Amino acid sequence: MRHSFPPLREEEYRYRKSWGNRRTMKTVSVAPVAWREFVKNYGIAVVLVVLFIAAGIISPIFYRSANIFNVLQQASALGIVSIGQTLVILVGGIDLSIASVMATSCVFAAALMKGQNHLVLPVALFCLGIGALAGFINGVIVTRRNAPPFIVTLGTALIFQGIRFVYTKGAPFGSIPPMVRFLGRGGMGFLPASVIIFLLLAGIFALILRKTAYGRKIYAIGVNRRASLLSGIGVPNIILSTYILSGLFSAFGGLVLAGYLGFGDNWAGRGYELDSIAAVVVGGTSLAGGQGGVGGTVVGVLIMTIVFNMVLLAGLPYQFQQIVKGMIIAASVAFYSYLGRED
Repeated sequence: MRHSFPPLREEEYRYRKSWGNRRTMKTVSVAPVAWREFVKNYGIAVVLVVLFIAAGIISPIFYRSANIFNVLQQASALGIVSIGQTLVILVGGIDLSIASVMATSCVFAAALMKGQNHLVLPVALFCLGIGALAGFINGVIVTRRNAPPFIVTLGTALIFQGIRFVYTKGAPFGSIPPMVRFLGRGGMGFLPASVIIFLLLAGIFALILRKTAYGRKIYAIGVNRRASLLSGIGVPNIILSTYILSGLFSAFGGLVLAGYLGFGDNWAGRGYELDSIAAVVVGGTSLAGGQGGVGGTVVGVLIMTIVFNMVLLAGLPYQFQQIVKGMIIAASVAFYSYLGRED
């Protein structure tokens, strides 16, 4: 007996699957699939736009040029270190030494520059060397000893914190020269100088991840480390390089903070290790590695910074930022896990 079927709708397609003498019919809706793809690719940008509008509704002060400039300044240092954190997380690692390296770079910059522009270049290179050393220590122990990155980077953070406090005896001191002050507080038109640098770095590393063999190896390692090793990829060296880059970004972020503060602060960047992880996760990078990118991290940084600013403009205590931060991280992980399960 022949069966007639109604004409296909635009949002549905049908396929038949034979198994022995039995035939089964399955109807799959295309619309939800397309919707999930849209949310997965552009959902984070939509959230940013909604937050930007909501912030102005909560407090019209948000749209004032001075406040926007301040928000972008706050986003720049966090964004710079979050680029490094993204690279580390993409290979399946994590870096908890970021804040400690930032503070160490800030302290030594203020102490050694002594407010003089002609000392900026050598001292800046020295501070970047500190960051590279921290990343090298992390990377070597993680790759050569197969140690958990959480514990390794936490230990490195404590080491540099101790070095910092021994050197400064716990007191802030030093002065920052005008050249570095411009990096932290200056601007070009309506954009802070630090934001321009952050966006340039983000653009460069977004291209590196998407268009170069090095970037493809990072994603491959994050997806399957053993398969990457068997295919001839130098897994230990690639992972080591991401930790070194993270250390460099952390040290540079410390220089930006030093320019913003104007002196060496032992607690500069405090909490940035967790804020950077939050920004990376909110931006869609999987903590398991192999999925995400710098573009999403940029949006995640802006979302985190705008939310923090909204809390302050609403007149809520600073402690509410911690509550909001935790809620954002939990919601992001749950949301991306749901999308992954649906796929």
